[in-house]
Amino acid sequence: MGREITLFSSEEPKTRSDVADFLRNLADRIDAAQVVLRQGQDEIVLSLPERIVLELKVEDEEKRSKGIQHSLEIELKWYDGDTSTGSVELG
Repeated sequence: MGREITLFSSEEPKTRSDVADFLRNLADRIDAAQVVLRQGQDEIVLSLPERIVLELKVEDEEKRSKGIQHSLEIELKWYDGDTSTGSVELG
C-alpha cells in the first residue's frame, strides 16, 4: 500500500449559497486545467490533465451527540499520463 501525504486541507462552515459559488468557481478553474488553492500563507497549484476520475460518495454516519451526519463527498483523482474513462450524470 502506498504512502499518502496531505498537501493541503481545509474544512469550514459555509452557507449553501457560498458553497455553490465556490463549486462554480472551482468548475471554471478545472475547465481551465489549473486550480490554485490558498489558505493564509499556504498555497498549492494543481495542473490538471484532460482526463480525471470523478468519485462521488454519499454517506450517513451516526454521531452520538448530534444524530445522523449526512455527507456528499466529491473527489477528483488522476495519475500522471492516465487516460482512464468513466461516466456519471447529474439528475
